[in-house]
Amino acid sequence: MAFIMFRARSNVRPGDAAAHDVLVRRRRLRRCPASLGAWRSAGACYLLGLMAAVSAVAAEFHTLKGHGGPIMGIAVSAADGRVATASFDNSVGLWQRQKPEWLEAHEAAVNVVAFIDEHRLVSAGDDFSILLWDQANRTHRRLGGHRGKVTDLAVSPDRSWIASASWDGSIGLWSAEGESLGFLNGHTAGVNALAISHDGRTLYSASVDGSIRLWDPARRVQRRRLLRHGFGVNEIILGGRASDGRAGWLAYGTVDGRVRVIDIDSAEPLRSFAPERGPVLSMAIAPGGERIAWGDGQGHIVIVNTTSWRIERDFKAALRGPIWALRFSADGESVLAGGIENIVYSWPIDILGAFDPMTDSSPPFLKPADEMSNGERQFARKCSICHSLTDDAAACRADPARHSGAACGQRAGLSIFGYATNLDHCVVGTDDRPLVRPRPRSFHPRQQDADATHHPGWRPR
Repeated sequence: MAFIMFRARSNVRPGDAAAHDVLVRRRRLRRCPASLGAWRSAGACYLLGLMAAVSAVAAEFHTLKGHGGPIMGIAVSAADGRVATASFDNSVGLWQRQKPEWLEAHEAAVNVVAFIDEHRLVSAGDDFSILLWDQANRTHRRLGGHRGKVTDLAVSPDRSWIASASWDGSIGLWSAEGESLGFLNGHTAGVNALAISHDGRTLYSASVDGSIRLWDPARRVQRRRLLRHGFGVNEIILGGRASDGRAGWLAYGTVDGRVRVIDIDSAEPLRSFAPERGPVLSMAIAPGGERIAWGDGQGHIVIVNTTSWRIERDFKAALRGPIWALRFSADGESVLAGGIENIVYSWPIDILGAFDPMTDSSPPFLKPADEMSNGERQFARKCSICHSLTDDAAACRADPARHSGAACGQRAGLSIFGYATNLDHCVVGTDDRPLVRPRPRSFHPRQQDADATHHPGWRPR
């Protein structure tokens, strides 16, 4: 379990009402009432005051827990504020407040999920497929055609069609009912991100090849290449709605760790941000367009005001690891973030002016490199998402299909399904001391076969 600590800052910005309330409560620590009698000790007084201060933020901060692997994507419904999550554990989580409903049909990690309307969702992942989920009828439909993992989805403003980005270099177009409308080709490498103009007439794509291209989805042709960047472009968002329905600017994040804002027509640079803390891996825009945010490879989130283009918040949201998934809440008052942990954190933006949040524990398989042998380091880099070096449930990682009760997460070397077939060449131990052990059955109540018996053909290599 991960815990959160808030480190109080002394510089509270004027106008931050919640932060001001925290400071008022903090000052009351110095005026501990005599009515406490025997309890009026420095420690008890401080504790009571601290509880009062924290209560100002506790109601707004929350987590979504239940996934069995890293969080790869987050979507927020504009209609009712519900949250959907995509995870490495092969599942999509649909959350009513903090209670999940699992949507399970993908055969590999799910990279992205999006709401079509209040009853339908669409998801895509490493199994090259796109799934349309109909919650009203409790059905799903699988769409095929891509020849590489699907990295992003975009739903048109009128909810009539969907675009999909794939590392096969193509962009798929689909009706909201699941009929294929064709594929767009032109990028010379994998496509990472998509965005659709406010009027639905232009599709924007960003690629590993460093380019951002404009497409006419109705005619299914490329209009032009907006720009060519020296590094791969990971994320794009559109903003600045004009009177004619077109966006005024485009912001994009790149592998070199920078975020640039350009004019949507001329591609002239408007702003540039260069924290350079690893690649930009996620971006989001607030519902009203007044803020954008991005997450980077070192676990930081930056929030920028799009009127002044000033950085409002810059904080570390993960002790270790990147921010792969990022979205604003439906009211725009919080940012939801996910990464290598199997938890989504919802950070209240206004409170971040007075507190510096950070998880004070990290996934149990992450240790300082100088404390690990070379074999352990290789294990941590490649295998530890699914497998564990210990028997205790707290350290076990969930398998990519934990919700379906599959057996990944046992000893490496079992050619059981999907990802497990890639693990039979791992060096995981010796005959008398295997490093990877079966996962305990108690790790997840829905998993029936997690502690299957030792495979007779397994041998440490």
